[in-house]
Amino acid sequence: METATGTVTDFDDAAGYGTVTDSGGEQWFFHCTAIADGTRTIQIGTKVAFDLVAGRLGEWEASGLRPLQVAEPPPS
Repeated sequence: METATGTVTDFDDAAGYGTVTDSGGEQWFFHCTAIADGTRTIQIGTKVAFDLVAGRLGEWEASGLRPLQVAEPPPS
């Protein structure tokens, strides 16, 4: 298991999945159950630490997402 850092660049609350982009520009899929604090939701723009694990379809994916810096919510 490899630990990396990145930013949540996409998250679909209704579908329960998103993408985190690491500092090298690589994008990693994650499911809401991979958010370590159990909230099952995360704000786009949140900086996170995460682990890379083998996914269900033989692809690497992000797991154990731990927020490092929470993004500001969008203006309402």
